[in-house]
Amino acid sequence: MADILVDSNVILDVFEDDPNWCEWSIRMLEQYGKSNRLIINPIVYTEISIGFEQIQELDKALFQGGLTMLEVPKEALFLAGKAFLEYRRKKGTKVSPLPDFFIGAHAAVAKTKLLTRDTKRIGSYFPTVELLSPAM
Repeated sequence: MADILVDSNVILDVFEDDPNWCEWSIRMLEQYGKSNRLIINPIVYTEISIGFEQIQELDKALFQGGLTMLEVPKEALFLAGKAFLEYRRKKGTKVSPLPDFFIGAHAAVAKTKLLTRDTKRIGSYFPTVELLSPAM
């Protein structure tokens, strides 16, 4: 059973019943969840927590969705910093690393596929990550 890292945008599509993406996201989670372990990391957890009043509610929703949280390895944190440095050298305007850098680096280091709708930045800075996205 392989791991697939799930980006926050896919989970938020479902939690927020996004009119454009909810159906696609549910279908992908069901499809990939049948034969893979769907994982998130603390960055994704943080991003999706905004819609919940209680931590127990979020944890229950993740459990019901078959999502498991793993810590980000320090090698991925290091890689995220290097990707951010490259972003800044390319005249990026943000002054601190973006969540996408942590998520992409985690997938790269763990050698997992990434289920996401946000392919541009991750595809640019983490070309070894196989993206599962609508643009496939």
